[in-house]
Amino acid sequence: MQHLDALKNSTYRPIWFDLAQQPETLAPLTTSNECELLIVGGGFTGLWAALQAKERAPEADIILIEKTFIGNGASGRNGGFLNSSLAHGETNTDHHFPGEAEKLYQLGQENITELLATLERYGIDADYEAVGETEVATNQGAVEAIRKYYDVEKSEGDDVVWLDQNDMQAQVNSPTYLAGLWRRGDQNGTVNPLKICWGIKQVLLDLGVKIYEQTDLIDVQPSGKNHMMAQCENGNIKSEKVLMATNAFTSCIGKIRRSVIPVWDYQLATEPLTQAQLDTIGWHKTRHAIGNHANMFHYYRMTKDNRITWGGGGAVRYYFNRGISDNYADIPERFEQLSKEFFETFPQLAGVKFSHRWSGIIATSSRFCMVPGVTHNGRLSWAVGYTGLGVGASRFGARVAIELLGYQPSDVIKMQFVRKWTLPWVPEPLRWIGVRLTQQALIKADKNNGKRGLWLKLLDALNLGFTC
Repeated sequence: MQHLDALKNSTYRPIWFDLAQQPETLAPLTTSNECELLIVGGGFTGLWAALQAKERAPEADIILIEKTFIGNGASGRNGGFLNSSLAHGETNTDHHFPGEAEKLYQLGQENITELLATLERYGIDADYEAVGETEVATNQGAVEAIRKYYDVEKSEGDDVVWLDQNDMQAQVNSPTYLAGLWRRGDQNGTVNPLKICWGIKQVLLDLGVKIYEQTDLIDVQPSGKNHMMAQCENGNIKSEKVLMATNAFTSCIGKIRRSVIPVWDYQLATEPLTQAQLDTIGWHKTRHAIGNHANMFHYYRMTKDNRITWGGGGAVRYYFNRGISDNYADIPERFEQLSKEFFETFPQLAGVKFSHRWSGIIATSSRFCMVPGVTHNGRLSWAVGYTGLGVGASRFGARVAIELLGYQPSDVIKMQFVRKWTLPWVPEPLRWIGVRLTQQALIKADKNNGKRGLWLKLLDALNLGFTC
């Protein structure tokens, strides 16, 4: 079968690791140390937090520790979609933060502007392409839904284009497409996420931030009235403040651990497409970043060297008891499903091979967007749980986390978005059962033109339903 044959020679490795120049892995912490600010986690949040803190307080003594190496977690394994949304869409925003939709939209736009300006200021080439994003419909229910989105967004003056079936297939030729909503405005687009991580890493070193890779945090506790003590494998770090940027990975802080669950996502990347293959889909002319309108949606884009990356769909999984073991990383069935769904979308690419397959963990919160917090009398903060929007929203999360620690705080930290209590996930086995029931209900709804069943309607009524 072609979807199995296409996977035969694929390598388990994120495509970004080939398209970015990996810096030297830095030495681990081997002695005890002291600093003003300790940042735990070397992904987007930790890196952006260190940079923004250093820009706001140039004399601050900052240490960043990472368990493996910078960018090895979700930050270097995602699809590279740069999106301005901070709260996962207007509907979700209204559910959880009534009255703050307009402000969060504005903050999201400003965040992307500042993110791109920062990359330019420090000379970080992240392969950014301002291609916007396109939401495609593959059933009649989805056509009606995104048409409503278009009408509202157009009336509000947004730069959006409605694409009927012929228009959509002229842009990107898939027999599954019935319509599309092309959001051309804002600054949404695609990036190489790992180039951002490794670029910021070098900037931080140049600014005097101490970075210790291969350094595992064991525990962190108050030390006296004014300090925190972090216990690591081969040394302790005494600091005035701590910022936890551990995201989906189990945290020693209970409030953080209960606020997110780790959801595994799987991706494929094709070999570079030939000109003839590109011509059969026409996608290379506009290079849309695409997601289909579905609960179990796929997301896909083109890379600089004309590969297609393909992720999401029915392969997404939560494993019992917060499973994050490497045993879940390379499961053949997940990639086989993705491959099958790929060729259903682009049958004209029969014969194309996948060069890479990989997986990563999405930190999902019960409110489906970033969860900030602070404890220990303002000495320890966090920002976690971006629920798939971390490429852009992590910079804002980092801003919130450092402001909660006193680095030039603004009115932002007074918003519901920051202050509102987040419903914790229920304990096992109820958590796994609930997630599994929800996933099955979402799959059923997708097969029924988006019509939500009783279980999803109950979650919606409790403001626990995932609605963008």
